[in-house]
Amino acid sequence: MDGNGRWAAQRSLPRTSGHRAAETTVIDVIEAARSAGVEWLSLYAFSTENWRRPSDEVDFLMHLVRRVVRKHAPLLHARGVRCRFLGVSDSKIPAPLAQDFDDLTTLTGANRGMTLTVAFDHGGRGDIVEAARSLIRQGVPADAVTEESFAARLPFPDTPDVDLVIRTSGEQRISNFMLWQVAYAEWVFTPVLWPDFRAAHFVECVHTYQQRDRRFGGVAPAVNGVPRP
Repeated sequence: MDGNGRWAAQRSLPRTSGHRAAETTVIDVIEAARSAGVEWLSLYAFSTENWRRPSDEVDFLMHLVRRVVRKHAPLLHARGVRCRFLGVSDSKIPAPLAQDFDDLTTLTGANRGMTLTVAFDHGGRGDIVEAARSLIRQGVPADAVTEESFAARLPFPDTPDVDLVIRTSGEQRISNFMLWQVAYAEWVFTPVLWPDFRAAHFVECVHTYQQRDRRFGGVAPAVNGVPRP
């Protein structure tokens, strides 16, 4: 979810105004995903690298996210959305916000609608390192390590591999997001800044994904004896 700062700069506003404006987009995209029948939605809200930002901006984000979580928890629960948070286990997240995350996870834990994963203080490399450490601690022989056994030690191993990654604001990089799970994801890069991103943009990105020919490294079968490109 990229472009908050540039959105604010274009309007000669402080960066915090862009973060505040992004709240509407978050709720709009969640509703759009539900309406489209999406069963798993992940939002990359704060990376392990984002702690390097100015302390006043980080403090603002922590307070903003806490307010947003508390404000929208009843709506998410009423919609049957199961919420959970993907991040560092010994995180620097302030205790009150961490408690709000836990409370929302508990509140919505039995819901069977869409699963919403908010990546907060998340880093894909860190997840991979922790999975490797888990295998070592458990004394798993090297020959017994498989993709399946490794993936089972990642956070939330029930999460399916990512099908589609939408990156807003024109940036074209992974930014340490779910590195294992996005191995064969389709990517859609849109120039739209996150605070301007709406349901119609989300649907357009999904439509683009639906036009892709996903071969996962294989060769598409021939049609009437003619090889497909």
